[in-house]
Amino acid sequence: MSQVVPPITPAEIRQRAYELWERNHSSDGFEVEFWLLAERELRAERQRQFLKCAPIVGEAQQSYS
Repeated sequence: MSQVVPPITPAEIRQRAYELWERNHSSDGFEVEFWLLAERELRAERQRQFLKCAPIVGEAQQSYS
């Protein structure tokens, strides 16, 4: 059975983009950049969480003889 990384919702991206916008002194004119950065950050975090929880391939097949 293969596990799939859960998708990131637009609401999650919107929230992160807003946080980035606030941290960057509410700069106007960078909406797309903040959105893309937020999406990239969330994907990386989700991927790290997924890899941390995923079993190592072949781990269950080890024999202790």
